[in-house]
Amino acid sequence: MSSVKPKAVFLNNDVSVMRGVWTESRIEEVQHRCDLYPEPIGFEELNSHAEALKSAEIAFSTWGMPECTADQIASLMPNLRAVFYAAGSVQRFARPFLQQDIRIFSAWVANGIPVAEFALSQILLSCKGYFRNTAQIREDSTRNSKRTAYSGPGIYGNTVALIGFGVIAQQLAEFLQPFSVRILVVDPFVSNEKLAKVNAARVTLEEAFKEAFVVSNHLPNIPPTERMITGDHFRSMREYATFINTGRGLQIREDEFITAMRDRPDLTALLDVTYPEPAPLGSPLYELPNIQLSTHIAGSIADERVRMADYMLEEYDRFISGRATKYGVTLEMLETMA
Repeated sequence: MSSVKPKAVFLNNDVSVMRGVWTESRIEEVQHRCDLYPEPIGFEELNSHAEALKSAEIAFSTWGMPECTADQIASLMPNLRAVFYAAGSVQRFARPFLQQDIRIFSAWVANGIPVAEFALSQILLSCKGYFRNTAQIREDSTRNSKRTAYSGPGIYGNTVALIGFGVIAQQLAEFLQPFSVRILVVDPFVSNEKLAKVNAARVTLEEAFKEAFVVSNHLPNIPPTERMITGDHFRSMREYATFINTGRGLQIREDEFITAMRDRPDLTALLDVTYPEPAPLGSPLYELPNIQLSTHIAGSIADERVRMADYMLEEYDRFISGRATKYGVTLEMLETMA
């Protein structure tokens, strides 16, 4: 690395959120590498920190990254070379930066690891029939229920479908390798080589819902995927099958989904996301016994968030030393990634 430290800033609208990712020790790591401006800069403070922004070559951020226009970037950050975003999706803010030839790096891979871990745990429990079994025990705590409560088909040789095959689903497919499950993938863009690496077969959305005992949604959050999953898909599922959603709630036609779950009480749905989020009070999602909600906890939470900062520190080291980077985002990638 050069002996002259690049000037750097933190761009963030919410300092408390930022500190949960960029902890004191990680900020010290940035200071070791860069001439870091001491105050995080949010959207409302851009003009009042104009001098710092003008000289900045590097920006670090996480959730709460300001959304800037191309004109603002060109006038306020003329020397900016790269943004290191210690979080997942950059869809909200990235395009104007990329259009100004500013590199964007994202910790989407780091943020995807806990999502894949979360989905893996739910898939394994679903194959054992855990969620339906525990619900029946709760409804009938007699000794007889312990003998008659539902148990699933088990994990070995079962079929799991992954809807979308981005970074998270690819990691999940690797996690599934020791469990001898059959993996189906719905994704028109993924290469045959990537599917072969995890012994997965490409299928249609309709085939995935009909054949799999567990269907896990990992579609990217882009307009073409909105309301893609219909009530007919759920009605076609195998008896006692489970649907897992750690993608986005808007990808499901919720009214049709609710009707299908009423019509198919044998099914189980595990929803970590809804649309809107959280679901409004009085929504049937809270009332149907075969739907379980969680509060978008699959992604990085608590101590897991620091991993995203670590990934971006490592990426910064690669970038500044001229080595090949791993987590760059391009305008073309934004068309299909989450």
